[in-house]
Parts: sequence; structure tokens; C-alpha cells
Amino acid sequence: MNNKQLAYFLARLTLGINFFIHGLVRLPKMESFANDVAKGFENTMLPEILVLPVAYAIPIVELVLGLFLILGLVTKKTLTGAAILIIFLIAGSAFKEDWGAVGTQMLYALYIFFLLFYQENERMAIYSENRKV
Repeated sequence: MNNKQLAYFLARLTLGINFFIHGLVRLPKMESFANDVAKGFENTMLPEILVLPVAYAIPIVELVLGLFLILGLVTKKTLTGAAILIIFLIAGSAFKEDWGAVGTQMLYALYIFFLLFYQENERMAIYSENRKV
């Protein structure tokens, strides 16, 4: 394994652990988490009927994306899913006019972009669409 491959593996693992633990710690308190998220959108254009289902889905999506990234399962599709999650989070934060959160989420978006862009360096994965046999 060369340095680029090691760097890619460590970057993918880092993002995977981040997403996985985000989801893991929210699962036991999912109802409280979802209600808090919905409450944060009370003074926005988004109605609770749209916000609440997404808020309930976030911890599950984070957990699954994180696990797949840790294991290196269908990384391209998983990173695409992570990008879509971040797009939803950025849109939500923009509706709340929480520009600090948008900035942080943009960093996640860049991180995901670079993982996708440099995916040819992936070697330590259980199953990668990019794997050369």
C-alpha cells in the first residue's frame, strides 16, 4: 500500500467513524433528537410535516453511511449518499439562516468531494466498485 492509498483509507475511515458515532449516539434518544430538530424549524418556511420525518431518518442514515464507510462497502454509492445527506442538511441550515452550520457542512461536502475525486486510491475496502482484480 502506497502513501496515497493509506491516506485515502484513513480519510474514509475518519469520515465513517464520524458519521457512525453521530448516528449511534442519537439512536437511543431519537424521539428527543427529532423533536428538537423540528422545534428548531418552527420559525422557518419549512412545515413540521416535512421536517419531522427527515429528522427521524437522519440518525439511521448517518449510522448506515458510517458503517459502510468504515467497512469500505460500495464506497462510491455510499459517498454519493453522504453528499445527498449533506445537501439536505445545508438546505435545512440555510432555511434556518444558520450560516455557521452551513459553513461546517460545506467542509463535509468538500471532504466527501475529495474522497470521491480520489477514489482510485481506495484499496482497503470489503467491496469497492473501483476495485481492480
